[in-house]
Amino acid sequence: MTLSFAGHTVVITGAGGGLGKAYSLLFASRGANVVVNDFNPAAAQSVVNQIKKAGGKAVANTSSVVDGAAVIKSAVDAFGGVTILINNAGILRDKGFKNMSDKEWDQIMEVHLKGAYACTKAAWPIFRKQKFGRVINTSSAAGVYGNFGQANYSAAKMGLVGFTKTLAREGAKYGIKSTAIAPMAASAMTETIMPQEMLANMSPEFVAPFVAAISHPDGPDASGKIFELGAGFIAELRWERSDGTIFKADASFTPSAQALKLSTNPQSAQEVRFDGKTVVITGAGAGLGRAYAIMYGRLGANVVINDLNEKGAYAVVDEVIQAGGKAIPVICSAEDGDQIVKAAVEKFGTVHVLIANAGVLRDKSFQAMTEQEWDLVLAVHLRCCAKAVWPIFQKQKFGRIVTTSSQVGIYGNFGQANYATAKAGIIALTKTLAIEGKKYNILANVIAPSAGTAMTSTVWPQDMVDAFKTDYIAPLVGYLSSADNITTGSLFEVLGGWAAQTRWQRSGGHGFPSDRPYTPEDVVAKWSDITNFDDGRASHPTSTQEATQKWFPYFVMTSNFKAPDAFADPEDSSLVAEAKRTSTEQSTFTYTERDVILYNLGVGATEKELQWTYEGDDEFAALPTYGVVPQFSASSSLPLEWLPNFNPAKLLHGEQYLSIKAPIPTSGELENQARLLEVLDKGKAAAVTTIVETRDKATGNLIFESQSTVFIRGAGGFGGKRTGKDRGPASAANEPPTRKPDVVLEEKTSPSQAALYRLSGDTNPLHILPEFAAIGGFDQPILHGLCTMGIAAKHVLKSFGPYKDIKVRFVGVVYPGETIVTEMWKEGSRVMFVAKVKERKSVVLASAAVTLDEKSKARL
Repeated sequence: MTLSFAGHTVVITGAGGGLGKAYSLLFASRGANVVVNDFNPAAAQSVVNQIKKAGGKAVANTSSVVDGAAVIKSAVDAFGGVTILINNAGILRDKGFKNMSDKEWDQIMEVHLKGAYACTKAAWPIFRKQKFGRVINTSSAAGVYGNFGQANYSAAKMGLVGFTKTLAREGAKYGIKSTAIAPMAASAMTETIMPQEMLANMSPEFVAPFVAAISHPDGPDASGKIFELGAGFIAELRWERSDGTIFKADASFTPSAQALKLSTNPQSAQEVRFDGKTVVITGAGAGLGRAYAIMYGRLGANVVINDLNEKGAYAVVDEVIQAGGKAIPVICSAEDGDQIVKAAVEKFGTVHVLIANAGVLRDKSFQAMTEQEWDLVLAVHLRCCAKAVWPIFQKQKFGRIVTTSSQVGIYGNFGQANYATAKAGIIALTKTLAIEGKKYNILANVIAPSAGTAMTSTVWPQDMVDAFKTDYIAPLVGYLSSADNITTGSLFEVLGGWAAQTRWQRSGGHGFPSDRPYTPEDVVAKWSDITNFDDGRASHPTSTQEATQKWFPYFVMTSNFKAPDAFADPEDSSLVAEAKRTSTEQSTFTYTERDVILYNLGVGATEKELQWTYEGDDEFAALPTYGVVPQFSASSSLPLEWLPNFNPAKLLHGEQYLSIKAPIPTSGELENQARLLEVLDKGKAAAVTTIVETRDKATGNLIFESQSTVFIRGAGGFGGKRTGKDRGPASAANEPPTRKPDVVLEEKTSPSQAALYRLSGDTNPLHILPEFAAIGGFDQPILHGLCTMGIAAKHVLKSFGPYKDIKVRFVGVVYPGETIVTEMWKEGSRVMFVAKVKERKSVVLASAAVTLDEKSKARL
């Protein structure tokens, strides 16, 4: 079956390049009439010309997406109607939350949320009348998981998910289906933050066929769903909720309560209290906010009661004081965060907790909803006080934020497109605040409560309002906002004494090969794989980094290390100098002899080499390169958000250096600490070298020093050094002599080599799942680069004895089952080596060498 779009008219916003252009060309090639909308007239017309030249039909529209009526009018005027709308237009205004301006917030909301609303609103009556319509809304991994420096973008992109789910509910009886996608593709936005090697496999052509498939009348039913896709990989996302915990809904249900015994709630040994803490609560004149305020007052807090209703606010202030707390009213909109926080600071000196609770309803079917009803709901809910408290929280290195979403934001609801959008946006905003605030001890969580309030009393029967008292929401809020809590970035559903965590679940999905575009028909054929949650492949990604590992074969986390000026360099720019002063807490790595054996087997040790595979052998030892394992988690601990346009998707692992400082314990606890060592401004890119010290926790002895160099595209322009200093063996070029190698060893890897090596901690699915390998353009899963390093290093050890350090550059890949050939040249105390794949005669490790430890005896 060929999916034809003859007779269909497709409106695509932001279609002058990137994804929008790819959509336009594909739909036109299959017979559709296309409206190419873009703010850039030349870009829009260029796409139209390309379509017409190929024999298709298209017109350009250069209206702002906020003027949705004008966008849709172009379709009606040119082609008589519209059947498919793809809300694709987008912009970035990335900035750390502390430095984000109101303008940068508003611009993102305008284009992404107001633009999608306006265009969909204009098309909706047409869709309803003809009993057919498709709406595709463009979300993002940043929206799904939150992302550093993108509080505005994350909130908007997640808002579109809530919008989508509500449209799907309202459109069902009219044949209107709505789907959200979170694509990753090369575009004008991503080309500044993704290296060319990745962009080559991230073509928009690997997203467009999916969009076409779900837009077709005979395509699979994707309404109300969200999908992640890029580089040929496609998977469905859905919410998954824990069974949760039930508390006894009585006076013993407090922030100190421990669950499960319904006769009464046992309390923690130490009561959760807020003595001396100042708590700001928005919308606190009634309902949930009132319940929170009274609870905090009872627990000794200073409470700031914000509400528009003066009478209600003053009444709650009196109740808080009667409960034992101190309180002041602040009568203003929750949007006036500066005014609220100023009053708190003037009265109580600071703020410790923000409960963003204020909300309004303007329920109306999407068909009847006005622009004013849309704008008001989004403004009240998304413009919370977080921006006003953030500098205070950062300075005092403490803050707790609890925001208020809704099950409507999670699942969508008829007649609440505005509310669902806003409440979904709050989820991603909170996740981003959690990411940005973590190193300042600012924790942020979001709740989706169901309780009897002034809002719900208009739609709930009285007995239900009574059963779900606001008092039964407050204890969870109290705990999450306390110093005792360590959870951050999480979503909880709570009602009537029951609380549960809700998280994303992703299907195993399907990966199409990246050497050629797939087709809409291919999507239909693989739909059951794309949407299968029950075949054991489903996962639960919690961050953009985890999610994008399926797209980026060489994804590398960021890293960091002690004294503030330990790595100061007079040539560094002020930005780099400040970043280098950052020091992280130590991370602990615990391991046993079993873990050592697993690693040794993972890099090719055999049952005959008992010194590496049998813990009872007199010479039992870890292979020297085991040092790359304990530092693995520490090397991901240093945020690099201070770099211009930083995004983890930009990172490629270039070189690895390991120095063995002492005999390696075969079991124990090691402590790792990381620091920035060197940062080079390469113009449009940055080269960042981090250093990790690994010490024996019991003795304090230094065991390993690791240096990792990553190359970050799109992060240059900050000034300072362009050329690195000589770091001895860690930066040596290691050019092999021109003579024949002194020693050559070869080793055929096992087809299970990667499956075994991943048990040492690097669980990137690229090394185990064929579909992910196909996404990266590989015929099968590839071997870990550090595994290849370990095998070649073992060859050097066997040939020349122990060494003190090793350095390699990763230049190619090995497929499990291939033969690694290590060519070695001894030059004094140094052994240069090159590792190649015998079957393909390709180099995989270069610029590689070890420094021999001539005082030690080889364990052979």
